[in-house]
Amino acid sequence: MSRPFKSITVLVARDPQTAYDAGVMLLLTPFDINGMRLANRLVLTAMVTRLSGEDGLVNDDIRARYLRFAKGEVGLIVVEAMAVHSAKSGPLLRISEDRFVPGLRDLAKAVHDSSPSKIVPQVIHFLKVARSGWRQRITDLSRDDLRLVVQQYADAAGRARECGFDGVELHMAHAYTQSSFLSRLSPRKDEYGGTLENRMRLMGETILAVRARVGRDFPLGVRFDAEECVKGGYTVVESREIALRMAQLGVDYVSLSAGGKFEDAVHKPGEPLYPYTGYSGDRCMPSAQYPDGANLYMAEAVKRHLVERGFQTPIVATGKLGTSRLAEQVLTSGQADLIGMARALLADPDLPRKVREGREDKVIRCVYGNVCKNLDENFRKVACFLWPKGTLQAPESADAIAPRWPAGGAALGAEAANGRVTLRWRAATDDEGVYGYEVFRAEGEGAFVHLATARGAMSSFIDATVVGGRAYRYRLRAFDLAGNRSEDSNVAGARVAAGVEIPS
Repeated sequence: MSRPFKSITVLVARDPQTAYDAGVMLLLTPFDINGMRLANRLVLTAMVTRLSGEDGLVNDDIRARYLRFAKGEVGLIVVEAMAVHSAKSGPLLRISEDRFVPGLRDLAKAVHDSSPSKIVPQVIHFLKVARSGWRQRITDLSRDDLRLVVQQYADAAGRARECGFDGVELHMAHAYTQSSFLSRLSPRKDEYGGTLENRMRLMGETILAVRARVGRDFPLGVRFDAEECVKGGYTVVESREIALRMAQLGVDYVSLSAGGKFEDAVHKPGEPLYPYTGYSGDRCMPSAQYPDGANLYMAEAVKRHLVERGFQTPIVATGKLGTSRLAEQVLTSGQADLIGMARALLADPDLPRKVREGREDKVIRCVYGNVCKNLDENFRKVACFLWPKGTLQAPESADAIAPRWPAGGAALGAEAANGRVTLRWRAATDDEGVYGYEVFRAEGEGAFVHLATARGAMSSFIDATVVGGRAYRYRLRAFDLAGNRSEDSNVAGARVAAGVEIPS
């Protein structure tokens, strides 16, 4: 078991390795956002659940999902996007009318009563999308329509304060209304389009209206794309200026996303266009094929631009940031101020608490297989690939007994053929059930690193990422619902033949 980390208010070492070894984690230190004091620097970024009904009201499944996150003690919970207007959109939370206030108020209170976590709603405006593939464009909106959009954001933010939330986050990312106005691909030709200054107009009007409604003492955040990740879209060259304008307008934090656009979305006949099916959707939620921290350069560029101009507005970095060690490197290097996680916390909502208690060796790691993303895409309730089949919430367990290999061990074997290595093993056992198997790989005599995670029902795994002419070694660990790990399996090795002869 790893030892607990100290939670202090001042970092004593800038080097992340030195800080980590000294038992000091900036990640665990409190952080203040306009009077909203976070217990740590982890942010659950807004993540669609598909758990709400068509009525837009908070239901038992929604409440259970966010209370489960709160139990893990994440610093800030950003509740999934809720509409500021009444346009139809299937299962979606709403904050567009006063009738939604009681349920939202109960949700905020339940989180506050059960956890140190702070909670804010993300509020969104979106345009119409039809099953035929047709979608409403921002050129269809008149100036009166835009005034209404601004008013709806302000009214929603006012309700957020009335509900007892700790702040409010404005959704200005991905394929939706505000982001479409910011887009470099905006087709508007009036004062709301064309130049960057004009494209920021609706954003600015909205921020000012919201601030006027909620007051200066209510934390106001914005989530927007640091890069659009589509041909012709803006990059950090413009997003750093957009973030600077937000800071100048008094936004209390900026949360950075990427992509998620309609321009490269794949249309499925008979289904509404889903803006995360193209390359930009990959960049929004980087899968296992992308390196850890794939979008960090965006946060670094935006943060540097703000600091150079005298603004310390907190920046939330996101994009496959799944471990405390990586998060600590981001914070100590100054790339960002807060760490946004969604899929990693879906896989294990207790990650923040386990890290604080020195039990990171029991964290259930996200495999970044994006099954959760695919469930959303197909309008199904979002769950984690690793959870026990049929469950809607992350499992909980206080079990302290680790899984065991059968008599004679795992008998892990590795066979190389056709440019891949197939692993097979004997199943482990556990008093509560084996949750999964962590697969570790080493190249030659090098160190073992985590390669993938297999579900508990599996007893084989195919590694298709090997390269011919190299020797590989593998080992496994079984884990249970509480994150207890078995002893390492035996080591199995395989040498992969090259597809073509490699000159010596």
